[in-house]
Amino acid sequence: MYFYGINPLYFIMIAPVFLFSLWAQFKVKSSFKKYARYKARSGLTGAAAAKILLEKNGIHGVRIEASQGMLSDHYSPVQRKLALSRGVVNTPSIAALGVAAHEVGHAIQHHRGIFIMRLWQALAIPAFFMSNAAIFLIFIGIFFSLFLAQLGFFIFVGVVLFQIITLPLEFDASRRAKQQLVKYNLITPGETAGVSAVLNSAALTYVAAAAASITQLLYFALVLFGGRRG
Repeated sequence: MYFYGINPLYFIMIAPVFLFSLWAQFKVKSSFKKYARYKARSGLTGAAAAKILLEKNGIHGVRIEASQGMLSDHYSPVQRKLALSRGVVNTPSIAALGVAAHEVGHAIQHHRGIFIMRLWQALAIPAFFMSNAAIFLIFIGIFFSLFLAQLGFFIFVGVVLFQIITLPLEFDASRRAKQQLVKYNLITPGETAGVSAVLNSAALTYVAAAAASITQLLYFALVLFGGRRG
């Protein structure tokens, strides 16, 4: 049974993951807002803490810049740039220090050349293009050519693997963030719980993204190889 050409099975499978994704987004935003109200004892802003951690780890030549949007923080290994959102870059809060340290964690991964970061770098750009191509081929192929749809499916497998690879990269960056903040006394023992709450909730968004991709992959497998084409 189909609704305007769309298999209801897709909505049945994706609904729980969609709800989990909404909950993860709510969780990370609420955790950040909660601990953004608590000023860090060190009085350091996110940018100041990031600068100290970069220097302590012997990382030079990485620019620290402000980025637009809430929680748009990221580290670019290509541009050697650490972009911090407005609520982080100039804010001396526990939440800001946690997020800034997380991005420094990625800079440390890059600086030390750990395998998972090198693998992620090698796959990042191809995965971006593969994702668009895979979805296009699958949906066009479902209606016009099974071969194209199956080709898109196997390309999408690579995209899902890339998202799975992203998980340990993010978890490791958060682990390093907590260790670095404590090691260099940028937070007090009483502030570690707040940092952990912010970073652990942020990790849920990556889990949700991976879960959504895996669910889509399973759905496409059922449609293309399980006799549910349409």
